[in-house]
Amino acid sequence: MRRIRWRSFLVCFFLLNIPANLAFAKDSACISCHTDETPNIVSDFRLSKHASMGLDCSTCHGSEHTGPQDVANVKIPTPATCQACHPTQVEQFSKGKHAFAWASINAMPTIHWQPMALIEGQKGCGGCHKLGLKSEQEIAQLKQDGQVFGVASCDACHTRHTFSKAEAQEPESCQTCHMGFDHPQWEMYSGSKHGVRYMLKRQGVLPATAAAPKCQTCHMQQGNHEVRTAWGFLAVRLPLPEDPQWAADQTTILQALGVLDPQGNPTARLDVVKAADVARLDEESFQKEREKMVQVCSECHSENFARGELGKGDDMIREADRLLAQAVQVIAGLYQDGLLQKPESYAYPFPDLLTFHDAPTPIEQRLFVMHLEHRMRAFQGTFHANPDYALWYGWSEMVRDLTDIRSMADEMRSRAKLVTPTTVPPAAAGPLGVLLGSLQNLKR
Repeated sequence: MRRIRWRSFLVCFFLLNIPANLAFAKDSACISCHTDETPNIVSDFRLSKHASMGLDCSTCHGSEHTGPQDVANVKIPTPATCQACHPTQVEQFSKGKHAFAWASINAMPTIHWQPMALIEGQKGCGGCHKLGLKSEQEIAQLKQDGQVFGVASCDACHTRHTFSKAEAQEPESCQTCHMGFDHPQWEMYSGSKHGVRYMLKRQGVLPATAAAPKCQTCHMQQGNHEVRTAWGFLAVRLPLPEDPQWAADQTTILQALGVLDPQGNPTARLDVVKAADVARLDEESFQKEREKMVQVCSECHSENFARGELGKGDDMIREADRLLAQAVQVIAGLYQDGLLQKPESYAYPFPDLLTFHDAPTPIEQRLFVMHLEHRMRAFQGTFHANPDYALWYGWSEMVRDLTDIRSMADEMRSRAKLVTPTTVPPAAAGPLGVLLGSLQNLKR
């Protein structure tokens, strides 16, 4: 009798749950049509929690589209659509670095020199940066230009139409964007001992209780969607380091980023950097993110070990900055001596590190690669516990970059019969207190 009752319970459970989902799918006019038109969208939606809760396609897409004659009336979801049911996650996301992705790409001075397909068409930088928040005007302009998709943001990780939380919690969900030229975090992580242990744990080689962090463990603690880091993407910060040489080097880099003028005063571009939240601009915000990372590291390591390892990352930034600042000064000297024509679009007598591959000459192109590829790998490889990236793909490449840049500069001077290069003093060589005072405006 007990066995019969148990089987009856299972049958009732099945009838009350799974068929309810299928009945919804069958009864929906959207499902009936799209089962033929886009069957895989329907199958993904049927797998989703949204479907199991009885949501209809119109919940996210509106009800103005009823057939092929009015496809243009389909509403494409935005984070505001998701916010109706997921207010906490959207609020967290809106405060984090991913939300600024669209703003940061549009802040790059030569970004729109690229083909439309790469940016607005989202086949290049725009393919990842599309997850950033956009204003209603920006969305309207994208639609007017024929780019009606890619405004949902949340679906960059919770891919449509399953919108799976489990998918977004796996490190592979980060791989599409966090790999390659300037931010190969996937390659660093998957080759590190952290990544190797997680893969072995998932394969069953290591037990399920083994410690094995994934991207989300460190960067989305307790599921927080802000996803910040202490140093930010550019690895520059305020206040400047106490080490005078490092402060001078960071100042030179800030000048080459166009956020400080030759006298060390903040420029208009600094407001853009602040708005895009790609750098920590005060000690409090830096320490907040650093302590969060210490806390998560301390779940597997001693706090002393964690602080020591993070300190090595700081040291690596200092060493990389020394190399990059010297390279910037070499090219700035060529500008000053008239041996290299400074592009008219450069506001100051420093190479513009944010022009990327639009830098006009081979020596300036080499500096761009040194900054965006090799410097990134040097310090990011250190923080991601991947020695090979930190050394051979990072610092070692920077040493070779500087050698080549100096050699090209010497050749240019030799051809011009100039023997003694001009040294361009960084702003930090002056009274550091004055410089720091001017930079404090960034906090406001």
